[in-house]
Amino acid sequence: MKVLSMIQPWASLFVLGEAKYETRSWKTNYRGSIAIHTSKKVDKAVCSHEGIRVLLDKHGFSIENLPTGVIIAVCKLENCLKIIEDNQTYAILEDGQSVSGNDYYLGDFSVGGYAWKVQDMQILKKFIP
Repeated sequence: MKVLSMIQPWASLFVLGEAKYETRSWKTNYRGSIAIHTSKKVDKAVCSHEGIRVLLDKHGFSIENLPTGVIIAVCKLENCLKIIEDNQTYAILEDGQSVSGNDYYLGDFSVGGYAWKVQDMQILKKFIP
């Protein structure tokens, strides 16, 4: 199974459904099952942002209890869409979809990057080191 490693709090926010897309600077042609791995790094500056703290708190998480260095979920990579327009509050993907709100603010929607869309996210009951 392919593994996508993400820094916290981005990994948890993605897995918990607060972000619809994972943004990357690179494209993949792979479609299928992937595991979501949390790196050991936590972006403490991001975690201290009020909006992020509210989203994490909604799910019982804080900077102190975010899981790190483990696989926390599995899902299926459904699509990888090029970002063709970034208007600083919303973005347009190559298929014409508009990305706004938390989906926009929780990603890097720089033109030329890619939005990875997944389905069937399943949080693991026991995380895998």
